[in-house]
Amino acid sequence: MGLIWTVLVTLALGLVIGFLGKAVAPGDRDNIPLWLTVLCGVGGAFVGTYLYYGVFGVADGYARGDMYDTNPGLDWWRHLWQVGTAAVLVVIAATVTGRAVRRS
Repeated sequence: MGLIWTVLVTLALGLVIGFLGKAVAPGDRDNIPLWLTVLCGVGGAFVGTYLYYGVFGVADGYARGDMYDTNPGLDWWRHLWQVGTAAVLVVIAATVTGRAVRRS
């Protein structure tokens, strides 16, 4: 049962972070399909977490901390890094798939 919940939570996280990434991506990047948005969101969540942990590490004095739990409260900065990384991935996906809106 644990694997099913892990997959469902990962997909839900990917959907939310992917949509937020599309919202903050510069230009008209809304032309990628839903599955690619979720994929960019999941990638943004994982890569953003690794980047955040690599730069900032765990909060001082937080002995129980690890890469996924960097401070005792809700880590808003880590989530902003995840959304920013997802936005970059959305731009890359729209460029690679040729789905960017072209102006004539």
